[in-house]
Amino acid sequence: MSVDTMPAAEFSPRQSAVLAEALRLLVDGGDKALTTAGLARAANCSKESLYKWFGDRDGLLSAMISYQASKVRTFERSGERLSPQTLIEHLELFARDLLDVLSGDISLALNRLAIGQTSRDGSKLGEMLLLRGRRQIDRRARALLDSGRRDGLLRFDDGDEAYHTLYGLIVSDLHVRLLLGEKPEPKTFDTRARKAITAFLVLHGTDKTSPA
Repeated sequence: MSVDTMPAAEFSPRQSAVLAEALRLLVDGGDKALTTAGLARAANCSKESLYKWFGDRDGLLSAMISYQASKVRTFERSGERLSPQTLIEHLELFARDLLDVLSGDISLALNRLAIGQTSRDGSKLGEMLLLRGRRQIDRRARALLDSGRRDGLLRFDDGDEAYHTLYGLIVSDLHVRLLLGEKPEPKTFDTRARKAITAFLVLHGTDKTSPA
């Protein structure tokens, strides 16, 4: 299975540990610190193993982004019915994970690196962040919303529009402010997540889930 088709959940524990080390190197030392030789030393593995698991540098970056995106948890159990309580729990978990990941040093480092490379010919990091990061998260969250509608807990005509509303309520302009240097306040994320989900249910909840 290639990195492009490998779900993050299918990275082995050893591969996950190597990807975590690669992300640490990127945060601590920037783009130049992320070399095959440097990662092999830091992760105590061979360069041959790195090439076997991830391929070239682009493959490694793609895997790192996919691994990072997998930290945003949501609902993917096909066929399991949602109750109003479990829907709200899944939505709030998604919101809190999203805020935690977007505000973390790793996410900010990846995004700043991609922004810095946008003018370079052949730079693929921005595209990778969209395909392997944002869209992977979007897909799983959309599955949760579709399940909520299927079970009579959410109402919307356009799933993409409903999801963009959800994402906007959770994130707003926070990510931009963080990229510009504002310090995150994780202690406020629980409250922010709850308020975002309450607002979303006012817009898209049914009588089973809409706040009184």
